[in-house]
Amino acid sequence: MEQAQIETIARVCHAANKAWSEAGGDMSHTYWDMTKQALKDSAIRGVKFAIENPDVGPEVQHNAWMEDKIKNGWTYGATKNEIAKTHPSLKPYDQLPEAERVKDKLFRAIVKALS
Repeated sequence: MEQAQIETIARVCHAANKAWSEAGGDMSHTYWDMTKQALKDSAIRGVKFAIENPDVGPEVQHNAWMEDKIKNGWTYGATKNEIAKTHPSLKPYDQLPEAERVKDKLFRAIVKALS
């Protein structure tokens, strides 16, 4: 799959995540074109992981996301802070609220549908 198609899928995943988060009251997500490159790259890596691992579940996708974040200097924090690189979802999948777990399911469903 070409890089441009992978980026398009990442854009769709990002937009869906933004919409889902806003539906739950989290207005902190930016539109793709306003998102920092490091976060775009993280979404692109997530899409690549999902394409390369089509049969894993959302827990494995979440673990890959966590590994990527930690590798890039992020740590757990009660609130998301891009400057401090803290994120409340940097914890085991089974400890996430259902609304957060849905994000991983939604992400994988979008990648599957578009790849």
